[in-house]
Formats: sequence, structure tokens, C-alpha cells
Amino acid sequence: MSNTVMERLNELLPEWLETSRLHTGQGKVASYIPELFKASQDELGIHIMDAEGNHVSAGDCGVPFTMQSISKVFTLILALMDHGEEAVFFNVGKEPTGDDYNSMIKLELVEPGIPFNPLINAGAITVSSLVAGDCKEEKSRRILEFFRKLANNDRLDYNEEVFRSESETGHLNRSLAYFLKHNGVIKEDVEDVLWVYFRHCSIEVTCADLARMALVLAHDGTDPITGNELIPRRYVQIAKTFMTTCGMYNASGEFAIEVGLPAKSGVSGGIITLVPGQFGIGLVGPALNRKGNSIAGVHLLERLSKEFDWSLF
Repeated sequence: MSNTVMERLNELLPEWLETSRLHTGQGKVASYIPELFKASQDELGIHIMDAEGNHVSAGDCGVPFTMQSISKVFTLILALMDHGEEAVFFNVGKEPTGDDYNSMIKLELVEPGIPFNPLINAGAITVSSLVAGDCKEEKSRRILEFFRKLANNDRLDYNEEVFRSESETGHLNRSLAYFLKHNGVIKEDVEDVLWVYFRHCSIEVTCADLARMALVLAHDGTDPITGNELIPRRYVQIAKTFMTTCGMYNASGEFAIEVGLPAKSGVSGGIITLVPGQFGIGLVGPALNRKGNSIAGVHLLERLSKEFDWSLF
């Protein structure tokens, strides 16, 4: 079945991508991180990989971009592997917020003052503090090594320009982090925690890297190409649930209805998604809609999901 789908994708995907690319003019490239604003508005690329390592790609799939919020899925998994569920979810909740991803309103208004989930900024900053390591450099080294293993790519590295740009302009994230420190959620030095957070958001990937990482999630934590078990199945289940309920910001419900796959987006225009048991998918399209997701990327995924009946629902 996979081969048949891959053949059809090979045939249809280039034309479909160009149709979706027409929507980029309706979006805007993220500007609040100055370095991200350098991306091209009309870029759109996708890479789809199956369990045998067969793949199909189209568009600007070789363009490197930083993971941004996509990295939150994998730092959550690493923190769970380091400390277990009880410790992680003592510090961060499991519910969608209905607020913007960088809002702090519920930290103040809703007891016990912990972030609602690990995929909003406050939650991801908290999770960054929970990754094991004696110092910020060790935490970041372990995160990068974990990401390299999942992507099967030892060349993954940080984009230093984006890291500096995020660190220099991340005033709202600093506010969130100091509020979390005030609430006793973060125990470590705030600037060290933010260093780790900004660092993993600035890890640079391609669509192929995301597709390989997604393939591991699609196969419950095992890399089907190498046979290596990289993540406990339970933690993949948790991550995919958060991706479905919270992964596309305040458009997560709409995405679940129209596409119906676990996914996580980032403000660089990246989207990681998967078809359970079948495919890993990485996509980039820097022009964002008002909810902060790739406008052309979401359009393309909607068409793919409907055509191939990929929705879980």
C-alpha cells in the first residue's frame, strides 16, 4: 500500500504544491524575531518518508530553517525520559489554553500557576529547565545529540544568528520565565533556562530531517529504517496527543477537523506531522496565517489528508 501511495504522491505532489504556493501571498513571514524575517515569503517545500526509507519531496524542501516551536515536542520527550511523567506534569499541565502561545494571563489567574501545557512558550521554557544536565551547556548538548539521533543526521547544528536574534529580542519570553520563577515553577537560574530554550529553538533542519524525526513518532518510538528503539512508546503517545490538541496553536481544533493528524508548527514556517504506522512528513512555508501556522503548508496538508484519507477521525 505504501508503494502505491508513494507512486501517486510522486505524480501529484509537485502540481499540488504549486497550487498551494499561490496562498503564500495571503500570509506574512514572522518579523518579531528579526533573523526569521529574512526568509522568502513564497518558499514552500515538503518531504514525505515511509518505513522503508522511500521518500518523495517537492518544492523548496532543501532550504534549511530553524525548528522553533517544533523542538518543543522533542524536549518534552527528553524531559519525560529523564524524569518520568509525575515529575514533568507536576510542573506543567495537560490542557489546551485557548490563549496565544506566548500569553501569561492564565499563569496569574488560574491556580496553581503552572503552564497549561508543554507546547505553549511558558510550558516549553519550564520543560527546558527539566532536561537533565549539570549546566546549560550540558543540557543543550544532550538535546542536540537527541535530535541528531532522531533525525539520523550528525550534522544537525544551531543557527547562531537566529539564536542571537531570539535571545536579544525575547523580552516576552523573559517575562514568562521570571513569572514562572516567581511562582516557584522554575528552580534554576532564569537566564540559563532561557539560553537552553532559545538554543533548541534555533536548531537548523531541513524538511527531510523533520520527516525522519516524524517517522520515529509514526512508529511509536522506533526508527523503522534502522530498527533502533529511540523513545518509549508511552512518551510518544503523550507527545502525539499534545500535538493533536495543542500543536497548531489556536488553530489546533480546526486542523484536527480539516487534516486530522498529529502536528506541530513553528514560526519559521515549519510543520512536522505524521501518518501513524506509515509516513513521516516535514514541511516548510515561512508565510504564516493569523494563527501563526504556514498558510500554504496547511493548505497542502489539507489536500493530502483528504485525497489519501489520512485523518485519524
